[in-house]
Amino acid sequence: MIYLVRHGQTSFNLERRHQGHVDSALTERGRDQARRAGITLAALLDPLNTVVFSSPLGRAFQTARIVAAVTAVERPIVVDPDLMEIGMGSCEGITEAELAKRWPESGIPLTGDGMSFQSPDGESLEALAERLSRALRRVGDHGAASRIIVSHGISSRVMRALYLGLNPTAAVGLDAPQDALFRLNGGQITRIFF
Repeated sequence: MIYLVRHGQTSFNLERRHQGHVDSALTERGRDQARRAGITLAALLDPLNTVVFSSPLGRAFQTARIVAAVTAVERPIVVDPDLMEIGMGSCEGITEAELAKRWPESGIPLTGDGMSFQSPDGESLEALAERLSRALRRVGDHGAASRIIVSHGISSRVMRALYLGLNPTAAVGLDAPQDALFRLNGGQITRIFF
């Protein structure tokens, strides 16, 4: 059983800035979201037979530490660079409005609703999907009964698409809530609100 958790709200989320590989701190709300995810997970799993996997980016790792503490998972958190968010190149740290000013001719949006996730000089969706596929295989091969993955908004969308056997481009139609987690089991995905 795999549980997929997006990091809690960050200051960049509040400012609607693209994060990519740059980091911003969890807000108090983000820390609360991580605690609530942990409380929800604690009711669903055996902490002695659970392992937490995390992106190395601070916002995800901080969320993973909170989740691990609340669920009483004692195994060390497995940090996996393949779980990082999509690299957004020179779009990292800027808002959509700033993006439009810098590249008025590009017309490359960075949000969902049928649009692209790629930035003009960032990581390709195909490269992201390739590394997330590797991470999902490693997580899936782990012997623990329950595996928790703490990752990011776009990464979460792409992992869910990959898990369902969909083309990674299908991920643009998925959401990435910070007040829910996803259970991946038996080829199906279940949203669990907290």
